[in-house]
Order: sequence, then structure tokens, then C-alpha cells
Amino acid sequence: MFKTLRVAAVVAGSVALLSQWLTTPASAATVLNCDTFVHHNDNYVGIASCGNPTGQTWRFRAVITCGWAPDVVGEWVTLPPGGSGQSQGSCGRLGTGVGAVGVDERQV
Repeated sequence: MFKTLRVAAVVAGSVALLSQWLTTPASAATVLNCDTFVHHNDNYVGIASCGNPTGQTWRFRAVITCGWAPDVVGEWVTLPPGGSGQSQGSCGRLGTGVGAVGVDERQV
């Protein structure tokens, strides 16, 4: 009986850690000024809206964690100095919708 309880506790703890890891957002933007959110009318669409406050050209894309469906990334968007733009991606409909939205940014 005790062995079964210990195994169940280990499995429950592993599931809790795994689910926390799966819902941790992608790295946040460190140079660009970004807002990330789930679409107002469709919780299967994740959006990243970014502005470039630097004097250099940057590109970014939305990184969407999708719960039970495979994670997705949006299209790359290139931002000139002072520019702004939006990237978005859609989770599969068989999943549970967007769990988190992050930003992948790179200098051009």
C-alpha cells in the first residue's frame, strides 16, 4: 500500500512539474518593447505586438504554447528603428487553446 502511494505521489509531482514547464512562456523580449496576448475572440490565437526603440533593425516572431496541441510560432516580422509590428500563430483546434505567448527576437 505504501509503495503504491509513493509511486502515485511521484507521478503526481512529475505531472505538476511537466505541466509547469509546458506552460512557461518563451523567453520574453529583452530589446524590443512587446505586448503578448491571446486574441479577444479566439483563444486559439496568440499574438505578439512589438515596437523597436533602438537605432538598429530587429526581427521577432510570436512563440505560442498550445496546451495539448503542438506549439507554434508566428511569421518573422522585421522592424526598422522606431518601427512596430505584429506576429501571430494559431493552435490546433483539437487542443486546449493558447497557454502562453512569448517572443523570439533577433538582431538583423
